[in-house]
Amino acid sequence: MRIFLLILLLAIALFKLTFIRPALAAEISNGAKIFEANCASCHIGGGNILITEKTLKKEALSKYLKDYDSDSIEAIIHQVQNGKNAMPAFKDKLTSQEILDLAAYVFQNAEQGW
Repeated sequence: MRIFLLILLLAIALFKLTFIRPALAAEISNGAKIFEANCASCHIGGGNILITEKTLKKEALSKYLKDYDSDSIEAIIHQVQNGKNAMPAFKDKLTSQEILDLAAYVFQNAEQGW
């Protein structure tokens, strides 16, 4: 009976690792492509070539994006859609799904320190 339970738990763990991770990787990969095509010219490596203190690092996002600390993804989405100052709005250039993928990519990299 113990062997059966061990095999069952192992199968469940393998299933979770096999089928959940690739979906997340695809989302981030798409976000990376969108970032490279639309954002990297100003935000290479999470920096900012125009206004150096307004980077994509977690501390700067927290400081400059409204509600970043309470809803990070939504704050990034709002910034990408609407732009501000030197940053253009992308709501007419990118689809909602592309903006979501991009926000997930920026958030993940900000959390990891770019």
